[in-house]
Amino acid sequence: MGNMVKITVGTVTKEYSSGITYGEIAKEFENEYQYDIILAQKGGKLVELAKHPKEDAAIEFLTTATNSGHKTYSRGATLLMLKAFYDTVEADKLRNIFVKHSLGDSIYCEVDGVEVTEELLGQVEARMKEMVQQDIPFQKRSVDTVEALHLFEKHRMYDKKKLFDFRRVSKVNIYTLDGFEDYYYGYMPASTGVLKYFALKKYEEGFLVHMPNKKTPDELQEFHDSPKLFKTLQEASRWGRMVDVGTVGALNDVIAHGGASDLILVQEALQEKKIAEIAEKIAKDPSKKFIMIAGPSSSGKTSFSHRLSIQLRTYGLKTHPIALDNYFKNREDTPLDENGKYDFECLEAIDTELFNRDMTALLKGERIEFPTFNFVIGQREYRGDYLKLGPDDILVIEGIHGLNDKLSYSLPKDSKFKIYISALTQLNIDEHNRISTTDGRLIRRMVRDARTRGTVAEKTIAMWPSVRRGEDQYIFPFQEEADVMFNSALIYELAVLKPYAESILFGIPKDSPEYVEAKRLLKFLDYFIGISSEEIPKNSLLREFVGGSVFKV
Repeated sequence: MGNMVKITVGTVTKEYSSGITYGEIAKEFENEYQYDIILAQKGGKLVELAKHPKEDAAIEFLTTATNSGHKTYSRGATLLMLKAFYDTVEADKLRNIFVKHSLGDSIYCEVDGVEVTEELLGQVEARMKEMVQQDIPFQKRSVDTVEALHLFEKHRMYDKKKLFDFRRVSKVNIYTLDGFEDYYYGYMPASTGVLKYFALKKYEEGFLVHMPNKKTPDELQEFHDSPKLFKTLQEASRWGRMVDVGTVGALNDVIAHGGASDLILVQEALQEKKIAEIAEKIAKDPSKKFIMIAGPSSSGKTSFSHRLSIQLRTYGLKTHPIALDNYFKNREDTPLDENGKYDFECLEAIDTELFNRDMTALLKGERIEFPTFNFVIGQREYRGDYLKLGPDDILVIEGIHGLNDKLSYSLPKDSKFKIYISALTQLNIDEHNRISTTDGRLIRRMVRDARTRGTVAEKTIAMWPSVRRGEDQYIFPFQEEADVMFNSALIYELAVLKPYAESILFGIPKDSPEYVEAKRLLKFLDYFIGISSEEIPKNSLLREFVGGSVFKV
């Protein structure tokens, strides 16, 4: 019968043969979960369902509605799509498939070697569904790094090969699906049977793999197009390829051969050029009096608003920065969320009536006194900050609701210029492994919180889901209403942030609920060769996070 192990799930403890898999155990508990089980967790470690328990343990099962489960589903569906493509298209024609951007609940991909048509996508989708019905296992094996390099060369996965040229590990985990081999950063489902919800859709030069989100993991939501965001993402991707730094391996190659300084200068010059172009567009239209800047957490909004103000001043405009936080309602008037806590993210936390009264008065040429919010006592105060708009005066207003017209309902539409800013990374790990823009912002936020607020990474990670919910509700729905989008990501930044982030992530204890996420981020950062922050210009947006900025950020 073999060795026996005791496995505890919730309050239930059962004894099993050690030859059983976590997936087989999960079948006994699946009726207790609303959604499909896709992973297990033992202590601070995620465990794939194909694994066998080797000792007594308390575990919990993770469904496709969890953060880790949703990432695993996305990874599995990506490998399923790749296998289906190679089954459908002649191997000598299909040179490569690039998994590029996230667009809502979809992943945008491009194909090198064949034309993407609706007919082709229909055939690939049908093959994917066939494999789901067959419930084919994802097999995992560990190989020597040298063998992995030969494997990537054989399969023409040159970005993966370059990535592992700079890896210090001696072993690489390779996943195989029905003979198709690939490497993935993260865990995989046990088999294809769980990947029941997806659709392929022709989009621009490539196609979308549309998948469910973690809120509704058992159904596909309607696809909402974001053409301005897509254009910004594609522009960043093209620029990365133009300087031959489209992947982490390529970045490491530049750093290893002494090219980091030049790359920093070129990237910073590009951002300055983009900011100057935005300033020129604003300056050409004298009707624009209110520059409304909004974007998700850790996008570099404050540094951007300072740099934009400087560029506007080169056109003779007098800029006045306005923080929407100063228009917070007094603490006792702040709405509460569903948990009875103050909801500072919602629009109702802002005194929109006062904001509109002040802005309308300024537009009429009247003199007003700006409020300053005292966060210590939770009250608005007036400290003699007066302003009257002249013909060359312009307000630069920054806050999460800046693009929502309900904030500035009384202001004429043609008096507003809206800017959406976000850190949309240009890099992929390799051909098939994206870098989440959310991960980039979280790492920025952790480093800044530790430096400016003394907040440990554990706390930043714990509050991140709440931050993301606020963004989903109050920022992302309005991003396409922007007049321009600005990408604040710097192609070199994760190499600079690496030593700052690693030191604080290693401080998270193994028994912390945030340890799983910390471990994932540490593995991610291990792909990068670190570089010093010394050569970063003092006005760089990255200085907002690592320190040393010329601006008060």
